[in-house]
Amino acid sequence: MFAVYAASPQPDNPLAALTVGERPSPDVPDGWVRVSVRAASLNMHDLWTLRGVGIKPEQFPMILGCDGAGVLDDGTEVVIHSVITSPGWTGDETLDPKRTLLTEKHQGTFAESVVVPARNVLPKPAGLSFAEAACMGTAWLTAYRMLFVKSGLRPGQTILVQGASGGVATALIQLGRAAGFRVWATGRSEEKRALAESLGAHDTFESGARLPERVDGVFETVGKATWSHSMKSLKPGGVIVVSGSTSGPDANAELQRLFFLQLSVIGSTMGTRDELADLLKYCDVTGVRPKIGSELPLERAEEGFKAMLDGDTAGKIVFTRA
Repeated sequence: MFAVYAASPQPDNPLAALTVGERPSPDVPDGWVRVSVRAASLNMHDLWTLRGVGIKPEQFPMILGCDGAGVLDDGTEVVIHSVITSPGWTGDETLDPKRTLLTEKHQGTFAESVVVPARNVLPKPAGLSFAEAACMGTAWLTAYRMLFVKSGLRPGQTILVQGASGGVATALIQLGRAAGFRVWATGRSEEKRALAESLGAHDTFESGARLPERVDGVFETVGKATWSHSMKSLKPGGVIVVSGSTSGPDANAELQRLFFLQLSVIGSTMGTRDELADLLKYCDVTGVRPKIGSELPLERAEEGFKAMLDGDTAGKIVFTRA
């Protein structure tokens, strides 16, 4: 079958590992289902896979793609939940120490079809296109858990979203605005800030700029480059929720500020199947839809990967198949 995959780990030149070609069609074990992929979105995790991060060398070649939407063999339209737990695990899937995402152990969604456990597919709402639904399982689910499950914040409070043009960041802006938060965002360029405002941000600022007032919560996916600004932007008792560190993980913790102002730092990773079900209902009820910055046929996947590597994003990058 046609697929986009990582041939081998390439830490210093990830695009050198990217291969477009044929891979064996997957078998379907008992309790698993085949999804004919209609759309799949690109995530930073796919670039990390190309670099060999979070995957053992012997697991290559690996079909890329953490999430997507498609059709079961019986014609049911579904959205994929990409957190796959170990056998017998119950409860919050994100707490299973042996959990994996698609592309870490099991082949991913950038292909004609993908095989996942039966419990890892949910009905696609009719109001969501396949491309929109393909954004839900990773970036939007991560944002939903950060904002509604982990932060402890309430509508009416002020939040700051760092790095306004990425997939998780744009989702946070849209979800937060729809839920009644006052949403501020930072962006490195005028174009990125304009994108954030078009998605619902009440105000935007240059990266690192002094804010008019301190905020109740900051949402971090950038890491080292914005961490100090995030800490300085919080009210006493405020919270940072962090789900990524695209600019590097080794930020100064600023412990004196942390304890003196009684700040909270909360880690958040992906989300549960139940949270994905709630997110899909939330979008269906509110009419909120993901911002798709670029929609490309899967055959042109390299263009999307290069745009993400260069930071040239304006919402989600989605690959589609007819």
